[in-house]
Amino acid sequence: MKTISYIENLEEWRSSFSFSTPIKIRFSETDMFGHVNNVSPFIYFEQARIEFLKSVGLFNTKSEEDAGIPVVADLQCDYLQQMYFNENLTMYVKANHVGNTSMDIHYMGVVDGKVALTGRGRLVYVHPKTGKPMPISEEIKKELLAT
Repeated sequence: MKTISYIENLEEWRSSFSFSTPIKIRFSETDMFGHVNNVSPFIYFEQARIEFLKSVGLFNTKSEEDAGIPVVADLQCDYLQQMYFNENLTMYVKANHVGNTSMDIHYMGVVDGKVALTGRGRLVYVHPKTGKPMPISEEIKKELLAT
């Protein structure tokens, strides 16, 4: 297996995920060679990331003042095996690190028990009107790191 800069030990890393969401690979996500197009995993990352953030209550804000928006600052994907139309992909997501205004999110896509792709990305929590970074509440930080 190739070396991935953000993973020291694949088995330890793999076992550290608790949140997942199922994804059925659609025909429109494949290319003329029949396998998943190289842009499609970013759609899977988004789908799983939104479900993960909903599960920790990031979108359940009490007022507009504390309602920030998680914005993707960078995103990368490492492709480990080909995936095909109609396969069942399980996307795992976890917060690897949470700072004051940003978080590092890790992704793992599994098909038939094998890791097919991995990824990581930085989200910055910004105010929707000013576009400036804003603090992530202690309550949300705790939930992000617990899931």
